[in-house]
Amino acid sequence: MKKIVTILGARPQFVKAAVLSRIISKYNAIEEVIIHTGQHYDTNMSAVFFEEMEIPTPKYNLDINGLSHGAMTGQMLVKIEEVLTIEKPDLVVVYGDTNSTLAGALAAKKMNIKVVHVEAGLRSFNMRMPEEINRILTDRISDLLLCPTDTAIENLQKEGFSNFPSEIVKSGDIMKDAVEYYGKTSSQKSDIISNLKLHPNEFVLATIHRQENTDDIDKLKFIFEGLEKISKEKQVILPLHPRTKAILKKNNLSFNLKIIDPVGYFDMLELLKNCNLVITDSGGLQKEAFFNEKYCIIIREETEWVELVSNGFARIVGSDKNSMFKVFKDFQHTKADFSEDLYGNNVGEKMYKQILKLV
Repeated sequence: MKKIVTILGARPQFVKAAVLSRIISKYNAIEEVIIHTGQHYDTNMSAVFFEEMEIPTPKYNLDINGLSHGAMTGQMLVKIEEVLTIEKPDLVVVYGDTNSTLAGALAAKKMNIKVVHVEAGLRSFNMRMPEEINRILTDRISDLLLCPTDTAIENLQKEGFSNFPSEIVKSGDIMKDAVEYYGKTSSQKSDIISNLKLHPNEFVLATIHRQENTDDIDKLKFIFEGLEKISKEKQVILPLHPRTKAILKKNNLSFNLKIIDPVGYFDMLELLKNCNLVITDSGGLQKEAFFNEKYCIIIREETEWVELVSNGFARIVGSDKNSMFKVFKDFQHTKADFSEDLYGNNVGEKMYKQILKLV
């Protein structure tokens, strides 16, 4: 039986990979071995997380986290190479744009093992973002580039990928499959709406974690001031990232918002289903907002998911608190057709068929 190794390092990657793992298990034509690098320490990723999400438990947990980018990527490269030497897979699958993604692709390619990159071709065109560097380098050394959108394919073509020995395929966005699958049962597995005494469409869901926002104290203050202004119109629920929380505490900053601890995936789905709109600097949450038919205010200077903006489902405001409030008000009186097919259907099945050809 052919064998693949899947390399993951963050909770969103596990959620996406679970879609493909279920399909691999269903057909039983490939053996899958999962490596968790440990990049993002997440208290929500307990044994219960894997059980409830129906995610295969990783065979290897490298427990590499809390280091600088260079040290983290270097240690991952060494440890992943050791595992690949033991497992001898036919190919390696990596997701997204983390240090785990780049380390996994590098380790495999240096051992002449084929690499599949899920979410290939995404670009923010901001080389100050570690994620941008990771995704560009991973794309360049991958054998199969599974692109979520036409824009992603166009990005690769502009970079000359038609001249490289790699296959480019528009697969769609696997996160859509995940949201549809888990969305069916999230209301049975989460009571966050009743616990927080929230009412549908009467609150705004916000998240802030990107370094470009958290590491610039002026930007961070402007963003929180914008959220405070919005909260006078609609309650703002903010599951606060540990890094953001630590920076606020260090700078003695406090704001009149409903701040809660980070939540699990089912809780987040329920918050998404019931909120009025989303304010975030997370790439994944921008799409999940769309999949749940919610407008999104992007508190960054750019987005990889440009089709959300060009089709009117999201707006970029950066850290401008006045723009944030204006867009919030605009979206209260805007109606859009969220049935537009931006990200495909049955994405996991399409990816599986492409991997089967390559393995």
